[in-house]
Amino acid sequence: MPIRIDDDLPVKKILEDENIFVMGTRRAHSQDIRPLDILILNLMPLKEDTELQLMRSLSNTPLQVNITLLRTVSYESKNVTKGHLDRFYESFDSVRSRKWDGFIITGAPVEKMEFEDVEYWDELREIMDWSETNVTSTIHICWGAQAGLYYRYGVRKFDLPKKLSGIYEHHTFHKKTPLVRGFDDSFNVPHSRYTGVSKEDIVSNEHLEIVAESDVAGPYLIIGDGGKNIFVTGHPEYDILTLDQEYHRDLNKGLNPDIPVNYYPDDDPAKKPIKSWRCHANTLYANWLNYYVYQATPYDWR
Repeated sequence: MPIRIDDDLPVKKILEDENIFVMGTRRAHSQDIRPLDILILNLMPLKEDTELQLMRSLSNTPLQVNITLLRTVSYESKNVTKGHLDRFYESFDSVRSRKWDGFIITGAPVEKMEFEDVEYWDELREIMDWSETNVTSTIHICWGAQAGLYYRYGVRKFDLPKKLSGIYEHHTFHKKTPLVRGFDDSFNVPHSRYTGVSKEDIVSNEHLEIVAESDVAGPYLIIGDGGKNIFVTGHPEYDILTLDQEYHRDLNKGLNPDIPVNYYPDDDPAKKPIKSWRCHANTLYANWLNYYVYQATPYDWR
């Protein structure tokens, strides 16, 4: 799938060097087709890393996708330049008058806080309310999934005994569900979080369905209202070295972190990690775009 991004976005060159089909604005405008318009609310601190990771996974279907990056105005990230935000990101006020085919809400490093104490919580609530009538399908990732499950469906989060970090085996419940079509019986997913979500709250809610989980990491893929909202509690988009970078960051902070589970060969951080989750990550995003966005969205939103 060609993804259409700004010609000047720094990650465009990296994607092209990786042989990923990226379409510039000029070429996209010459094609007489209806592309999908996907909005990404990027709440992660390292914005450019997340841009690259998500765009890799969104580039694996034959659909043309226009990407628009969204930021909060009630909180400005300290780990990216203001120039990058001003040049490549939109505010909510600039996108709220449009209809969008798909929407991605990323994770954020605020999971130890109560939702209501997060600086941009009111803005996020407003955006989630707006998405109910202006977006065909929204996919929520990690803390974004916890926030969406809590605000939209009242699902509680809870503190884990220690940080969940590593690559965990998962299985599907309903192989005929389009979201997991093409998945193997078991598959790997990266997780990196201090909190979990209440499976009891999910199971007891008639609007929610768990379609994949881990015996260790818990519910992983949850579908809300038939696909209007989708929740992903892990980080399938992570690069091969993301957990390694987080592990060494925590070491340098003196947090004495555990070695990420099932990540380094022989549990030796000196050895290069083995990538074992990318195929299922790509399949997940391709299934979401195809079955929950492309097949459901109007050709003409007007």
